[in-house]
Amino acid sequence: MRTRTVVVLMIALAVAGAAFAQGQRAARGVATDIKAADVQALAKKMSAMPGGDELLRVASINNGEYNVGVAIVHRAKAANIAAGLEHSQITEIYHVISGSGTMVSDGTMENVKDSTDPHTISVVGPSAGGGKMAGAKSRKISAGDVVILPPNTAHGWTEVTDELVYLVVRMDPHKVLKVQ
Repeated sequence: MRTRTVVVLMIALAVAGAAFAQGQRAARGVATDIKAADVQALAKKMSAMPGGDELLRVASINNGEYNVGVAIVHRAKAANIAAGLEHSQITEIYHVISGSGTMVSDGTMENVKDSTDPHTISVVGPSAGGGKMAGAKSRKISAGDVVILPPNTAHGWTEVTDELVYLVVRMDPHKVLKVQ
């Protein structure tokens, strides 16, 4: 009977210790809010420009383990676009807010050059740009669609049918984006 009590007590202490440890891990994060008004204000500002990519926020996650950036991108109506881009350290997730276009990805860019533009590096991390993409997958993208682009994935637009505005979430495990 005494052995059974000791075993039950040991199990209870182990369960309590595990619950406490889980509580410790769960408390590390801090939520970051981005208000709809902020997204809409930046989208409106961007729509007045011929194109661009501006960060709304970069948040440090789990005490600096990695960063997550959120940006708004605007692409003006255009045809016969032959430029591509790839980011070596960032995964991008696009959520199209408005507009449509023909996106290409997963190919090999011609005339690849690493970007040295400080604005490009601060917004999307180390990147390379190039021309037309050989072997790329082409598809129509429009409002409501979501696209996930892992690092080193060539991507671009061959046509923007209707002015595009999309929200981009940038997963930044190497912390190349600056926390704001």
